[in-house]
Amino acid sequence: MTDDNQKPDDNPDENPEPENGDDNDSLAQAEAIVNDAAADYDTQGGDADKDEQDAADAIDRAQQMAAAHLADLQRLQAEYVNYRKRVDRDREVAGDVAAAKMVEALIPALDDIAGAREHGDLDEGPFKAIAAKLEEALARFGWSSYGEAGEEFDPQLHEALMSQPSTEVEVPTIQHVAQPGHRIGDRVVRAARVIVAQPE
Repeated sequence: MTDDNQKPDDNPDENPEPENGDDNDSLAQAEAIVNDAAADYDTQGGDADKDEQDAADAIDRAQQMAAAHLADLQRLQAEYVNYRKRVDRDREVAGDVAAAKMVEALIPALDDIAGAREHGDLDEGPFKAIAAKLEEALARFGWSSYGEAGEEFDPQLHEALMSQPSTEVEVPTIQHVAQPGHRIGDRVVRAARVIVAQPE
């Protein structure tokens, strides 16, 4: 039997105080984790300078792409401006062609008006007003007539029906206008038909 007064043997504490060796082990483990992470970073190419260079390269690529997109936008804008200019020019040319066709259709009437004016038939009366209104309407489309006696002969503007020598001129000169020329702006619809005096 056991003596109730007998002291039990000294047992170690159930929660013993950690010894200094355990603290050192924990610190060593933490350092090992940090070192392993650093080693993994280095193993995977973890280089701060390299990462900075990669970031700079990425920024350069982004800037190059932005510059390329800007250049494309500027090119498209220039193409659009050129397209608008071409359309406006084509529209103007089409208008000139339509006006030229209209004048061509009216040339016989315009020749009659010029002949009547030359013979004094347009000095007064209703026909004078009608002729003036017709010519004013055509002038709004850029029409004009040309060809006057005494002008220098220009084969690009005048059609010589006849040529005769003269001592009164030093260069080929229009002596008589048989039919005036007609043009739209600078475009000749019909050359003036003239008789030319040639210097001897």
